[in-house]
Amino acid sequence: MGGRQVSPAMRAGGLLLVLTLSALTTFGQAAVGKLKRYPVFGIDYVRLEDWAAANGYQVQWTRRNEEIKLTRAGVSIEFDHNSRRAVVNGVNVWLSVPITLRQGSAYIAPMDLRTAIEPILFPPVNLKSRPIRSIILDPGHGGKDPGNREGSYEEKKYALLLAKDLAPLLTKAGFKVSLTRNTDAWVDLPVRPDLARRRGADLFVSLHFNSADGPGGKGVSGAEVYAMTPARASSTNARGEGAGTGPYPGNWQDPNNMLLAFQIQKALVQKCAAADRGVKRARFWVLRDATMPAVLIEAAFMTNPLDLKKITGSNERLKMAQTICDGILAYRRMVDGVSGTATRVGKH
Repeated sequence: MGGRQVSPAMRAGGLLLVLTLSALTTFGQAAVGKLKRYPVFGIDYVRLEDWAAANGYQVQWTRRNEEIKLTRAGVSIEFDHNSRRAVVNGVNVWLSVPITLRQGSAYIAPMDLRTAIEPILFPPVNLKSRPIRSIILDPGHGGKDPGNREGSYEEKKYALLLAKDLAPLLTKAGFKVSLTRNTDAWVDLPVRPDLARRRGADLFVSLHFNSADGPGGKGVSGAEVYAMTPARASSTNARGEGAGTGPYPGNWQDPNNMLLAFQIQKALVQKCAAADRGVKRARFWVLRDATMPAVLIEAAFMTNPLDLKKITGSNERLKMAQTICDGILAYRRMVDGVSGTATRVGKH
């Protein structure tokens, strides 16, 4: 994960951030806010069955009462006892707090319902005056920073090639597209989201390729997409996160961050046959400082021989780019809405 450092603590914009996050806390509270809280080890939980009943889901226990499954009209959500993994319509989504089991009932943190589950099921809708038109693609690393290496192959080269494959596809779909770098040049990490802000971008998409260490590293494959970690929550990947738990500007768009990450991960898994490593959370610098919906994509593993062929092969990489484009288009259809109405996840 080289080059995904995080910034020093933000020194400006505090009041605006607090106000924005106050507005975001109303997201999903029609169901979550009225549910009874149950403190477990100092963390507030709600009964998952209560939330399911409030939203019209049927509840089924499987695997000897260790897995709970919620279903409703084309939507399936699975939770494992004492795990942070949820499966929403077949796609892995990593929670901030593990599900817990007490006296035969499953409990989930309200924050995970608001910031991970509900943004996928009940997509936030943009104002008609702010449709998604402009996208910044951020090819990871560059210049002095090669990123991950596998033999003579360097991540920085193939992240840029992926961006150049993706840009014309997005342009053809009607977006205005620009890159944070067009050549093998280093761009400081805080500059990348700032470029997106100054260019008036509606979305920020950072492109990377992964690696795995150790004797079993070559067997690790697949895609994972990162969204910004919610304020005061723990990340799925906490390496380098010594600057605090926020809130940060990247939290302004928590629901949209999650929905965008989910749609791209779903496309990579279902259309590109990538192993599903899930939607994850991190406070990577480019996600912390982004003031628009932002994701960081780890599209494949350079250390896996089959994934490496996808990364270095022009036809396979173009297919990967098309799949990412499909995920972005799915996100746009949902948040731009139809006559101001959100589209439920079960219809996609």
